[in-house]
Amino acid sequence: MIWKKIKLFLPVALGTLGGFLYYSFIGCNGSCAITGNPVNSTLYGSLMGLILTDWKKIKSLFTRKGEQE
Repeated sequence: MIWKKIKLFLPVALGTLGGFLYYSFIGCNGSCAITGNPVNSTLYGSLMGLILTDWKKIKSLFTRKGEQE
């Protein structure tokens, strides 16, 4: 069960790290909307990681057994 959660949330963590590293090494000096601010760049990276996850598996982790929508 723990491994399933790690596999699902790992893309978000890697996206967050990637967004921050992109700001640190490539980002511009305030004129860019996303990469000019470390917070925006980090949030954008985590959003991209969230898009890469499998939504159906995330939903199944937070529902009880036998409970359906």
